[in-house]
Amino acid sequence: MAEVERLIVGDREINLTQVLKLSGWVMHGGEAKSLISEGHVRVNGETEYRKRKQMAVGDTVELEGGPSLVLVRD
Repeated sequence: MAEVERLIVGDREINLTQVLKLSGWVMHGGEAKSLISEGHVRVNGETEYRKRKQMAVGDTVELEGGPSLVLVRD
C-alpha cells in the first residue's frame, strides 16, 4: 500500500481544485478540472465530479492510479 501524503491546509476554506494544485499533482486549475470532470479523483473513497467541492481537515483525496493524501490542520 502506498504511503499517504499529508497536505497542510490550516483552518482556511479550500476546494478540491485548490487541493490538487497545492499538492503539486497538477500544474494549473484547468488540468485539475479535467481530472475531476473525467472521474479520476476520489474524495473519501467516492468518485467526485464537483470541482468546487469544499474540503475539510480529515478528508482524503486519491488520484486514480496515483498518490493519495489526507488534509491536515498543521
